[in-house]
Amino acid sequence: MDILDRTIWQQASGDTNRDYAEWCLKWDVILNGPGRFGAFPGCVEVLKQNGISQKKITDLKRFSEIMLDKDLVVLRLGTKDILGVGEVVGNYEWRNEFGDIDGWDLQHVRRVRWLWKRGVETGGFSKYDLKQGDTTQVLTSKPVLEWLRGLNIPRNALDRDLVTLPEETDADVTYEAIAEFMFGKGVASQSIRRLLQEIDELVRIAKWYQDTKNPSESETVAYLVVPLLRALGWTPQRMAVEWNNVDLALFDTLPREDANMAIVVEAKRRGASCLTALSQAQAYALGKPNCRRLIVTDGLRYGVYIKKGKEFLLHAYMNLTRLRDHYSVYGCAGAPGALLTMTPEWSSSVADS
Repeated sequence: MDILDRTIWQQASGDTNRDYAEWCLKWDVILNGPGRFGAFPGCVEVLKQNGISQKKITDLKRFSEIMLDKDLVVLRLGTKDILGVGEVVGNYEWRNEFGDIDGWDLQHVRRVRWLWKRGVETGGFSKYDLKQGDTTQVLTSKPVLEWLRGLNIPRNALDRDLVTLPEETDADVTYEAIAEFMFGKGVASQSIRRLLQEIDELVRIAKWYQDTKNPSESETVAYLVVPLLRALGWTPQRMAVEWNNVDLALFDTLPREDANMAIVVEAKRRGASCLTALSQAQAYALGKPNCRRLIVTDGLRYGVYIKKGKEFLLHAYMNLTRLRDHYSVYGCAGAPGALLTMTPEWSSSVADS
C-alpha cells in the first residue's frame, strides 16, 4: 500500500467493552462525539458550557477540520486491534441519524472508503502499538506503518462506490403516537393507559441516570426495567428475576419452566454495551422452544430481537432518553415497535402485520 506523503490517522471505535466498529464498517464512516450539541465548530461554546474538556474539543477539531479528503484512516479497537483501513472521502458532516449508536451520540461524521477489513488476525501487534486517549490521532506507530506498507489493496476496493447513507427520517415520537400505534395493533386500552401512567416517570428517571455516575445493574433493573415490564402488563408471577442465570425470564403461562419461557431479558450496567449482549442472551434462550424474543438493556436502552428461523434479528431499539419512531441506521423499528414487542400480548403475526 502506498503511504508515502500521506497523513494517516488512527480512529477509535469505542473500547473493548463497548464498540461501534460494526456501524462504521457497514456505513463507510468514522464517527466522533459528543454530537448532540450540533455541528463543529458552531457547537464549541455549547460544549464548553456543558463541561466538555478542551482536550475533547481539540480532538473534534482534528476530526472535522484537520483531517482531509484522501487521508488514510486505521480503525482501531483498544491498543492492538485494527479492524479496517480506509481512505477519507470528502469533507466533515454532521448527521443526526448517528445520534444514538448503542447509547452514544456520534453525529460528527467523516465518510471513509474502506479498503481493507479484518477477516483474519493482522498477525501480532503488541498491546501498545496503537495509542490510547483521543478518538482521532495521527498514527505514529512504526510496526503499524510497516504493516500498512505491505498491505495489498485490490483495485476494486479503490474504485468502489461508497455505501449510500440512510435518509434522516427518524423523528421523536410522542406518548400519544405510541398509544395509537399499540391500540392499532390490538393492545387493550387498559394496558395502554397503564403504560402511559408510568412512562413519563420512567423517562424522567432515565434522563437523571444519564447525567449521573453509572448506577449498578441491579439498580437500573429495579427502578427502570421491572417497572417498565410491569407497566406493559407482566405480572410478578410471570416475571422471574435471576432465574437459572437469566437476569429476567418472562413466561407466557405458569408454571415457570423452560417450556413456558417467552422472553429472555439480559441486563447490563448503565454505560455498558446493550447490543453486543445478544450472544449471551441467545445462549440463555437455547433449549427454550417457546422463547422467540430477546431483550438486551441497561435500563435506559432496549434492543428487542425476534427469532426468524434459527436467528434472532434486531426488530426494534428504544432509548428512554430519546424516544424515536424508528432507527434508519439500524434498519429497525423504534420505541412504538419495541414497546409493542415487549408486551405479553405480542405475537409474531401482529409484528408482521
